[in-house]
Amino acid sequence: MNYSQFKKRAKHFLRKQLSLTHYIDVQAAEENIRKNIPFRGPNIYILFVAIVIASVGLNVNSIPVIIGAMLISPLMSPIIGFGMGLGTNDAALIIKSLKHLSIMFVVSLIASTLYFMVTPLEMENPTELLARTNPSVYDVLIAFFGGIAGILELSRKEKGTVLSGVAIATALMPPLCTVGYGIANWSWHYASGALYLFFINCVFIALATYLAAKYLHFPSKVEAKSYRRLIIYVLLILVVLIPSFFSAYSIVCENQFTNAARHFVKENQAIGGTYIYDYSTDLSDKPYTLTLRLAGEQLSNEHRAYLYAEAEKNGISHTQIRILEDATIEVRRLNETEVMKDWLASTEAQLQQRDDSIRVLNKQLDVFKAQQLPVEQITSEVQTQWPQITSVTLARNEKQIVLLVQAEPALNEDDQQRISRWLSVRLQADNVLVAQSTDTSASANRSASDLQIK
Repeated sequence: MNYSQFKKRAKHFLRKQLSLTHYIDVQAAEENIRKNIPFRGPNIYILFVAIVIASVGLNVNSIPVIIGAMLISPLMSPIIGFGMGLGTNDAALIIKSLKHLSIMFVVSLIASTLYFMVTPLEMENPTELLARTNPSVYDVLIAFFGGIAGILELSRKEKGTVLSGVAIATALMPPLCTVGYGIANWSWHYASGALYLFFINCVFIALATYLAAKYLHFPSKVEAKSYRRLIIYVLLILVVLIPSFFSAYSIVCENQFTNAARHFVKENQAIGGTYIYDYSTDLSDKPYTLTLRLAGEQLSNEHRAYLYAEAEKNGISHTQIRILEDATIEVRRLNETEVMKDWLASTEAQLQQRDDSIRVLNKQLDVFKAQQLPVEQITSEVQTQWPQITSVTLARNEKQIVLLVQAEPALNEDDQQRISRWLSVRLQADNVLVAQSTDTSASANRSASDLQIK
């Protein structure tokens, strides 16, 4: 086999393998696209529900939930319809697609904004939301090639699961949810960045559909070519592309600096008696900075110069390096702070326990005071009403209050009952006993002492 025959057979093989003629049904694809463009009826409700689900996924940083919402939502049809309208010069289809794309956009914003206005969840680290606020040229590539896969899937005779993958890859829903989050929280950074990402996806999915429609020879409605319209399309694409290149350049620079810092620290972690304890990069402003935390011996001038030279080899200038040589001191201070916190917490617990004990003792004291008897007042009042009483002893035990009196002459039974009734009212007690003693000896005093408060 000579070279010309090999070349001929290779061309035939490639033509046969890459040919789309026997796998594409343009007419059925066009009908399917036109049929799925309208956003009305169930599609509105499905879109609303899918947006809420995607918003919840973004709210809790759950990628599976976000993917599930993207599989539910019917977002791509108006965009593909718009691209096909451009490719077939069908003004009516373009207008129809833009109309329903606008409806889709408004419904999505309402759903996501309402969710983020009422959700009680606060996001400390909204990584999935932030990922939608800084689009780059890589998002352009995803949207463009995703659009090609989408139109080819719609155009082939035997349908597969490509559209589901395209819906996930192009990620049309998360940007709309992030715009809603930005509106609900008055965050222009979130809203503008996510809106730009959604615009990128729409433009380049439509561009891919436009090119595929031309390549697959979708029937054109108008044969005349409009170079003015083509110029407008090219300018629109350039306007969308230019900011994404700047964003992509920034991402590449951040990635290169992070990798350079990691490699530099790994290669120079131990320098003499000094050790790079930890490091961090600050990419929030330019020039980027690298902070090194050192432990061990004080860094000498020679070792410092060596460190700067090694950093230069990795593309990091000495002005971008910040060296902290008190890392161990910081750790020790941190430990001392933790000890102080523990001591304060322990002291606070002890003080609280003491206060509780004082509170309990005060309650017991109040009860004791309530049980005390006004002996001097009762004695004075009794002797005023019954002058013959010469001695009064008042005591309380667990069962009753006892009033032991001595009188000259002795009290009769009626006087004792009157004193008992008076004392019950005076002390507001039911069990009052009045006893009379004519014995003035010490034994009588001992008997009275047996009735002291228990």
